[in-house]
Amino acid sequence: MPAEAPRTPPRRTRLTPERESELYEAVLDLLRELGYEALTMDAVAARTRSSKATLYRQWKGKPELVATALRHNKPVSLEDVDTGSLRGDVAEMLRLSDDDRMQKDTALLRGLAQAVYRDPDLHQALRELLIEPEIAGLHAMLQRAVRRGEVPPGTPALEYVPHMLIGAFIARPLIEDRPVDTAYLSRFIDAVVFPALGV
Repeated sequence: MPAEAPRTPPRRTRLTPERESELYEAVLDLLRELGYEALTMDAVAARTRSSKATLYRQWKGKPELVATALRHNKPVSLEDVDTGSLRGDVAEMLRLSDDDRMQKDTALLRGLAQAVYRDPDLHQALRELLIEPEIAGLHAMLQRAVRRGEVPPGTPALEYVPHMLIGAFIARPLIEDRPVDTAYLSRFIDAVVFPALGV
């Protein structure tokens, strides 16, 4: 039998969870203040009183550090939200994303949108560490709804739910010049997402 391919060992860290949280929060603060392009590992090291060697030992570079900080900022994985109904899951998802957090996250992602097109490493890191896990969690939530009989199997809109939700975040500031909040998202889901799913 062929030998198994060697697995990449998990990242070793000497940072306590509290220290890691502080570091991620500092990265997000710098991101809001400076934007992605102006954010440097030197600035992160200075703000967090860390050495650059420590930062590069923990994270390969700025793209991975930023994507990991954004992922750490998520209150809970969507895959873990299971109330027994799709409406309940969505209500819980919105409850966990309070308006203050949502506005901060929207501002961060809007600031990263242009950088993603110019920096393929950032694009890749965001896809692997943030976008794909979120889409997988949303997919798991929707598949539970299909198994419970809430959504008809094979509903064409199932694969477009992430697109609809991302569209909601992009469209409101553009069209209405207003930030996205939980009340708006709740109305959007009731008016657009649930009808498209046949709920």
